[in-house]
Amino acid sequence: MTTTASHHLSPAFPGRAPWGTAGKLRAWQQGAMEKYIQEQPRDFLAVATPGAGKTTFALTLASWLLHHHVVQQVTVVAPTEHLKKQWAEAAARIGIKLDPDYSAGPLSKEYDGVAVTYAGVGVRPMLHRNRCEQRKTLVILDEIHHAGDSKSWGEACQEAFDPATRRLALTGTPFRSDTNPIPFVAYEEGNDGIRRSSADYTYGYGNALADGVVRPVIFLSYSGNMRWRTKAGDEIAARLGEPMTKDAIGQAWRTALAPTGEWIPNVLSAADKRLTEVRKGIPDAGGLVIATDQESAREYAKILKRVTGEKATVVLSDEKAASKRIDQFSADDSRWMVAVRMVSEGVDVPRLAVGVYATTISTPLFFAQAVGRFVRSRRRGETASVFVPTIPMLLDFANEMEVERDHVLDKPKKGSDEENPFAEEDKLLADAEKLEDEETEEQLPFEALESDAVFDRVLYDGAEFGMQAHPGSEEEQDYLGIPGLLEPDQVQLLLQKRQSRQIAHSRQRPAVEADLLERPADARPVVTHKQLLGLRKQLNTMVSAYTHQSGKPHGVIHTELRRVCGGPPSAEATAGQIQQRIKKVQEWATRMT
Repeated sequence: MTTTASHHLSPAFPGRAPWGTAGKLRAWQQGAMEKYIQEQPRDFLAVATPGAGKTTFALTLASWLLHHHVVQQVTVVAPTEHLKKQWAEAAARIGIKLDPDYSAGPLSKEYDGVAVTYAGVGVRPMLHRNRCEQRKTLVILDEIHHAGDSKSWGEACQEAFDPATRRLALTGTPFRSDTNPIPFVAYEEGNDGIRRSSADYTYGYGNALADGVVRPVIFLSYSGNMRWRTKAGDEIAARLGEPMTKDAIGQAWRTALAPTGEWIPNVLSAADKRLTEVRKGIPDAGGLVIATDQESAREYAKILKRVTGEKATVVLSDEKAASKRIDQFSADDSRWMVAVRMVSEGVDVPRLAVGVYATTISTPLFFAQAVGRFVRSRRRGETASVFVPTIPMLLDFANEMEVERDHVLDKPKKGSDEENPFAEEDKLLADAEKLEDEETEEQLPFEALESDAVFDRVLYDGAEFGMQAHPGSEEEQDYLGIPGLLEPDQVQLLLQKRQSRQIAHSRQRPAVEADLLERPADARPVVTHKQLLGLRKQLNTMVSAYTHQSGKPHGVIHTELRRVCGGPPSAEATAGQIQQRIKKVQEWATRMT
């Protein structure tokens, strides 16, 4: 079930919105409340895109249940220390007092409940079970997928909250990379025999974007030449975006993110220019760099200081000092924050509008949560901008922002990768969890030698725009200078105009001056080596089928395709050229039917 908000409704929180004052709630929050009150379920899973207002919905529901004596106390379970304190502060604003420092023993009578972490529940599940048994309890499980992070956490949550009177599960990304069951989540078996999570209420990014509840996200992708040395002493050079094996992609990616090269300084400089443009419409807009490790984070902060002349806020761990830094950054108008992982989920800094994805973590769950930090809209027309390296899987994630995913509990039977869509994801999760200096047969350690950056493309709403451009060029500035206040349809129109202008300028230049690929992004699909082989196989299969249909030999058809579409033989053709030939064969075959 989804709902569409009317634009006259207030963005709500922190406006006080007890049940009965529906005008204070967004339409999806009101719809979810009405469904809950009508059905009165013991367990309820609400899936709402990051930035949509899950906290407001949950606390409004908690207020209603307390007021009607359905429950007597509330327990909020959050992923991190910072988030549990954030929950307590939000609850206090609507009159619900939660103790974020509770550890054991009787709760002071001044509180209506507690805010704890999944790790805390994992340590003392019986403490929380006893509390649920003593008084009627509403348990709010924030980002419920974390209850499946480890078997012990899931078992602890099950044990602790099995006696709870009501359980409200919340998530912005209801999918996990593994098949650990998530406690208190219902699973339904599909026609394929695979069980998937079943939400009671869903409010996706597409709906939220249409309602003006979240910002549209513009992804700016940067390519470039990378050079690194393997442990065996071999020097390897490659360009981001060109077809490579998974191992080579991983090594090129790490080379790009190395602070010693030129890719990171150029991209951070471009991101800061973008932030300057955004701040013309959003004066307090801030930027966030998500780093892989603490050493990189510190180096990125030094680069930002050189670029901006202003010290960046660095958040290295989930400690009290880190929470204080996040709160301070949220409240001031400074430009940049650099963080390792912890700001990727749930942390509410609404002024974040520009991001740099400078980490090698490559699971869709982490990517979606990271992007979720930038989509929280405060007024209509705000846009978010996220800078990413030209890595196939990241561009796939960016192009699938509006795809709804459910948590899959079962894996298909063993077979090929085509039969098992989880094979790739399992490998990505394993890679993401490896230590930086861990040596494996799949990924050899290396030394990053050189890197440079090239503006590659803009991704928006499933479409790709732009031709390659050098850092600091007018062509790059065309995209960095897109206004920070635009309606979603205006973003699309403006990107089309910028690309048309770039193509026109390109045609006016002599061909000998072109030192970058002079083709629009949609003619330069970014694929892996394996995907390129798949495209060649698909072309050969279609040519074979057309041979039977037309009676022409394979070689004649391939020659005709090269004549009509241009380009080298199939073995040397790019992914875009092969896709163009596939379309042409399809067109020929359709004419003959």
